[in-house]
Amino acid sequence: MPSAHPSGRHPALSGDGPERTAYRITDAGRAELTSWLAQVEPLPERTANPVATKVTLLLLAEGAERTVEHLVRERAIRVARMRELTAAKREPGIALQEVLAADHTLAHLDADLRWIESARRRIHDLEGEIA
Repeated sequence: MPSAHPSGRHPALSGDGPERTAYRITDAGRAELTSWLAQVEPLPERTANPVATKVTLLLLAEGAERTVEHLVRERAIRVARMRELTAAKREPGIALQEVLAADHTLAHLDADLRWIESARRRIHDLEGEIA
């Protein structure tokens, strides 16, 4: 039997089918996987928001009306993408991983829509604040 790989994976020989190497996990590899899976992903301290930057600059340079027009376009793009993802989730045979990825993206797009609506409501207040 081949020796264990330093990563904790161990080649397992297969007799049928095309030649390839399959791996089985060792006890050390399983312990490392279990430890990694138990860790919560760290949250970023701040996230870049190019739309917020653009909205601020539009408000300064071109006023509230152009800023609201831009937010309407930003919203339309996100709604269209949400419709695409929702339709893709209904495709027969879609893998669970793809559904979960689509759900994650949909949640972020939904948050974007809420931010866009909040920004649209605040544009005139912000215009006075920035001026």
